[in-house]
Amino acid sequence: MKKIFLTIFVITSIIFSLAACGTANENSQEEKLETAEGENLYDKIKEEGVIRVGTEGTYPPFTFHDENGELTGYDVEVAKEVAKRLGLEVEFKETQWDAMFAGLNSKRFDMIANQVGIKPERVEKYDFSIPYTVSTAVVVVQKDNNDIQSFEDLNGKKAAQSLTSNYGELAKANGAELVGVEGFNQAIELITSNRVDATINDKLSVLDYMKQKPDAPIKIVAESDDAAESAFMFRKGNEELVEAVNEVLEEMKQDGTLAKLSQKWFGEDVSE
Repeated sequence: MKKIFLTIFVITSIIFSLAACGTANENSQEEKLETAEGENLYDKIKEEGVIRVGTEGTYPPFTFHDENGELTGYDVEVAKEVAKRLGLEVEFKETQWDAMFAGLNSKRFDMIANQVGIKPERVEKYDFSIPYTVSTAVVVVQKDNNDIQSFEDLNGKKAAQSLTSNYGELAKANGAELVGVEGFNQAIELITSNRVDATINDKLSVLDYMKQKPDAPIKIVAESDDAAESAFMFRKGNEELVEAVNEVLEEMKQDGTLAKLSQKWFGEDVSE
């Protein structure tokens, strides 16, 4: 009987000992996690000398590969200049748009540079730099069309639009008859062939198209008052990094660098 009680006592002691070790290990892991979470990301980046930037690489003229296979674009060049002024190398991590936010969340990269619009629902979850791109909705017509000079003039006219887009809703709200298209290029084709009167689209897309095809018979006749702003996006809790990037972006605005890059890619300043 004594042997049985002794055996039970030993087994019980081992169980409590293992439980205590398990608790200690969990506490240790939690402490390590808390330390990692409280880590100053900007200090870590400076120590490594590299900032990792998430981007698509398939979204011209913002981030894409040129004929030599090199990653380039407006957002790429802005990010490179920011990194240079911070004394850092930049390492781009290319990923699909749908996976980009998850990549930032999982710390695969430190920030996103991909024309991410500043929206209330995103501001709740992420931090943003000051905007480096501002865009508006514009009305585009055939070069010889003088009947349409404003959004209101679309009333009763045919507008080539993606039927589920915000721009399609805007055209409809101004009385236009919508002609469905799959994308921007198809809308422009319908305008140049005089099969529709106009399209409402993103100003940056229109400027890029006009820069690539300066002889295209189209023109911008109206611009909305509401502007969409795009900026670098970060995980929350990294204020030091956001502040450092903001300081550099302000410098780039003041010394004309952002305006110069805008002119290069769009033919006008889109940073203000």
